[in-house]
Amino acid sequence: MTLAPHRPPVDRLTEEYYTAVRVPPDVAALASVPDTLAPGSPAKVGILDLAFAVRGERTELVERYQKTPLQIMRPLWIDPALTGMSYVYLMATGGGVAQADRYRMDFRCGPGTQVHLTTQAATKVFRMEHDYASQRVHLTAEAGSYVEYLPDPLIPFKDARFYQHTEVTVASGATVVVGDTLTAGRLARGERHAYQVLATDLRISRPDGTLLAVDTLRLTPGRDGQGVLGPGVFAGHDHVASLFVVTDRTPAAELADTLHEALAPLGVLYGVSTLPRDCGAWVRLLDDSPIRVAAAHQIAWQSVRRLLTGHPAPDLRKP
Repeated sequence: MTLAPHRPPVDRLTEEYYTAVRVPPDVAALASVPDTLAPGSPAKVGILDLAFAVRGERTELVERYQKTPLQIMRPLWIDPALTGMSYVYLMATGGGVAQADRYRMDFRCGPGTQVHLTTQAATKVFRMEHDYASQRVHLTAEAGSYVEYLPDPLIPFKDARFYQHTEVTVASGATVVVGDTLTAGRLARGERHAYQVLATDLRISRPDGTLLAVDTLRLTPGRDGQGVLGPGVFAGHDHVASLFVVTDRTPAAELADTLHEALAPLGVLYGVSTLPRDCGAWVRLLDDSPIRVAAAHQIAWQSVRRLLTGHPAPDLRKP
């Protein structure tokens, strides 16, 4: 039996625990006291703290703390090839992220665990008149673990203000697959880059602090939405998706070649590269069709899963 990752007791309801640190200036400048519920009020702080460990022949959820509006469905073991892999769906009971919301999610994956984390549906960031919303994500993968964190797309509504900081710590011998998709907004309602500001930071490092990769996104479209359409951001498209893979199961160059070969026939705009220190590879893709982007992201993930485990991923049966 492998024990769960251990850490000293923490007070999860303190402001320091759930509040994002080093908030980008464009977001921090919007801080204010709402005329509704203020940051830290009941239902404005969502917390998930999950720990996984190997028990017998499968990965079990051995520690859980959740505070509404964040919660999970019970773990599922639905993979006919990787029968011990735990699949967990993350949910927000409020339907979306509202002004002054402060979310934090921690996923601690012990040695040898196999964990897939995803959301039940897309994350909707609602219109905001005061303050902003933030989310902190901390994912730790210990030696021998295989962890996938693949949330559904983030959809910013008109006048949304949002910052997300994701910190991934990968031990030597562990594999982590992290993906994300961002849309230009509620396109069917004519909201294309109508949000006020979106900012994300992804940091991937070793337990000793050695930095492996950083991905920073700052989106401030302005009133006409033109501020995010150039090269290096959306490049005139409506959807952007990324997939980062940190592993030592296979050489970084082979991983990058696998991603390139999987995406080349699909007709989407994409770029693939190895990560620093040859710790893995990553891909970013762009398109105007949410169906093509979702399909390309899925195919990229499937190609990685087959290369690293020898097996395809199961059908998660999402709409």
